[in-house]
Amino acid sequence: MSLRLHAAIAAVFTLCVLGALPAAAAGEFTDSAGRIVVIPDHVRRVMPANLSAEVLIYVLAPDKLAAFNYGLVQGPKQRSARVPIVGPLAGPAAAATVMRLHPDLIIDAGPVTPERVAFADQTTQATGVPYLLIDNSIDRTPTMLRTIGRVLGVADRGDDLAGSAEHAINALRGRLLIQPATQRPRVYYARGPSGLQTAVPGSDAAAAIDAAGAINVASALAPGAPPTVTPQQLHEWNPDIIIVEDRSFYATAARSPAGSSLAAVRNHKIFLEPSEPFGWIDDPAGVNRLIGLYWLSQIFYPGDSQDDLRSLMADFYDKFYGIKLTDAQIEAIAKTAGIPPSDTPHLAALPALGTGATPGTAAPGTNSGAPGAVNEPGRRGVLPNETPPVTTTPSYLMPK
Repeated sequence: MSLRLHAAIAAVFTLCVLGALPAAAAGEFTDSAGRIVVIPDHVRRVMPANLSAEVLIYVLAPDKLAAFNYGLVQGPKQRSARVPIVGPLAGPAAAATVMRLHPDLIIDAGPVTPERVAFADQTTQATGVPYLLIDNSIDRTPTMLRTIGRVLGVADRGDDLAGSAEHAINALRGRLLIQPATQRPRVYYARGPSGLQTAVPGSDAAAAIDAAGAINVASALAPGAPPTVTPQQLHEWNPDIIIVEDRSFYATAARSPAGSSLAAVRNHKIFLEPSEPFGWIDDPAGVNRLIGLYWLSQIFYPGDSQDDLRSLMADFYDKFYGIKLTDAQIEAIAKTAGIPPSDTPHLAALPALGTGATPGTAAPGTNSGAPGAVNEPGRRGVLPNETPPVTTTPSYLMPK
């Protein structure tokens, strides 16, 4: 067998394993659970099963969304078509929702578990609609974008975004290769209004921090323990860096006299995770984390990168979301996220969020007036030019 023929066979085998080509016959697709799913030749309407899938479909082919889970980003086509916001697919009412909306395909992006496999099979049996389970772990993001791009008939778009994903992942890996293990920072990810919910290593919420090579202090929690810590534990861990999910907690902790007993607060190493329209670490655990990889590597290993994170941010939002950030919005995000100053101007004359970007957005975090619209439980961000919510100081940060 010639080397050329051998290479061709190997390439086809690899694509089939990854799901980038139909596994057997036309219309058959092997998903991340190993299920052979028959899909239509032309997919026109797609139902996301969760927010990660909503982001995936939105960045690839927003005009194909049959419904939103939360509708945090909506373009003109979705608003004019009154695309409903129905929440994630779950429970006994899911089949009725699918039957009412008549999608050609359902996509679920996330960890592949026996429970999700059973739910997918049950939903297809009840509705007749094919249901794909896609592993959306960070390392597989490029493959996911290419694969689903082909399924949705937007292969060029999928390949383009996959190239950007590979660049983000490879840039981070390159940074880690030059980092001595002894210089990895000790990091705490503060979640929720109290800051005492966290993300344990190996979880979806901690995947970006794990990928960035930091030492997650929550690894000290007992295996299987709930991701909740006490004020005493947090002070004993005394992390080098604190990343905060909740804006109100960030505002409180950064100025609390009691918080200054933590090295991260005292050294101004407490940073607010950007969250609009999606989080940079999770919320959801989807393609939105790619910009977070650049950010985490910069705050974990300052001075080792020549990247202009403001430009990367502007390019990412434009390319993936169709949002053209203004200079004011970029600077508002940079201020609390610990992004160092830049001498380069960024899109100062471009429209603000929700004012004509392509594919276009409504103001992130709104429901656009769609019938039956709901807000996502627990979302905590506000737009950079909005007034932050009223804050309540957790008792353990009150001055003694």
